Amino acid sequence: MEDADRIVASEFTAGRSMMGRLPWGKDLIKAVEDFCADHSIKTAVFSIVGSVTSATLGSFDHNQQVYVTFKKEEALEIVHCTGNVSLKNGKPAVNGHGVFADIDGRTVGGHIFSETMVYAAEIYFQELVGGSLTREYDEQTGLFLWKL
Repeated sequence: MEDADRIVASEFTAGRSMMGRLPWGKDLIKAVEDFCADHSIKTAVFSIVGSVTSATLGSFDHNQQVYVTFKKEEALEIVHCTGNVSLKNGKPAVNGHGVFADIDGRTVGGHIFSETMVYAAEIYFQELVGGSLTREYDEQTGLFLWKL
């Protein structure tokens, strides 16, 4: 059976569990990547609750093989945010997705990009131990996927 026909996975054990507060006014993605670098976290999963002053989100266009992004310049509540950390070019890289709500409860979501600015947010990290996942460019999809 070819790898493309089944789930390919690596096994990890739970490492450190951490909770923290993201810094006000900082880029969400950069804050998470910096925290991982500072704490030698190579592989992890995380969830975030809180709010942002703006969000840059996007979806991957399969035909063009590029992300199409948009920016919301308003206060938004983080309804759901989850992601993982792996290595890309030897440094921690965040792959995060989120759903955000405005003051009237209208939601928007997608892949989270830099220039998503934190107002007040808390994060839960679960470090994964037993190896590291490295992102490499995949010609077939046009995405940076894990090399297992």
